[in-house]
Amino acid sequence: MLRSRLLLPLTFILLWNSGFIGAEFGLPYTGPFTLMFWRYGILTLILFLYLLITNRLCFPEWRITIPNMLVGLLAHGVWLTGVLFSLNLGVPAGIVALITALQPMATGAFSGLTTGEQTSRHQWTGLTIAFAGVALTILARMDFSDLGTSGAYLIPFVSVAAMTSANLIEREMEIAEHWRLLPMDQTLFLQSLATFMVFILPAVFFEDLKTQWKPPFILTLMWLIVPVSIGAYASMWKLLERMEANRFAAFFYFSPPVTMLMAWVAFGDTLLLTDLGGLTIVFTGVIFTQKHSFKRAGKD
Repeated sequence: MLRSRLLLPLTFILLWNSGFIGAEFGLPYTGPFTLMFWRYGILTLILFLYLLITNRLCFPEWRITIPNMLVGLLAHGVWLTGVLFSLNLGVPAGIVALITALQPMATGAFSGLTTGEQTSRHQWTGLTIAFAGVALTILARMDFSDLGTSGAYLIPFVSVAAMTSANLIEREMEIAEHWRLLPMDQTLFLQSLATFMVFILPAVFFEDLKTQWKPPFILTLMWLIVPVSIGAYASMWKLLERMEANRFAAFFYFSPPVTMLMAWVAFGDTLLLTDLGGLTIVFTGVIFTQKHSFKRAGKD
């Protein structure tokens, strides 16, 4: 029983964070826009065929379809574009993961402003502390004599804003009675389709779809499509069915150390003392946030 309880969270953590490493592996063979084009184009085709074969392909009314596609565009398109561009400009994968780990706390803190749910002082304190840890890490790595390189460290914050917005929209859909939530596979199809459509023009006009179709790229692309886009998403959905959202959010805080370890193994990325210090401060912020979340869950 304990093994089965640990297996699903472990699967999610490993698959989700391997996406950072897979993206860095794929970028030498194509541009960020083109990588997104191929990844979500093939994913959309796979999901289309699956839903067609199982006789479950449908396009709901626009008031359901549009919000789901908007969530997909933010949670997949903008989120991953920020990650890809920062990696492409030389930001280490572990640092990108550290910055994007702010997203669950930001969602919890800002949910009170958008959905009417109560936001506690602990949540705001935790987010502030975690932000300070991230700031310490990126400021220590920034080369202020090179504004282009320094600016790359700010790009993942766009990903945080996009994913936070997507989660708040989705949370509003869950609370409001007039929204009808779709099954996982149909939701992912609409989100993937929206992401693919948005990247057609930039991939064609800015990067000419230039791709080096070499075995390492093909294997990386297949990994990003099946284990990451489908496997991580499916395990996330299953976890959300079994636990409260605030407890599930804690799994995202494993991203920085797990990704840093993966990046060390894959690319030989080195850790600075300030990286470890920032990581410690971030986890201090997590403790503040999660302590309050578990108290609320216990009361409920």
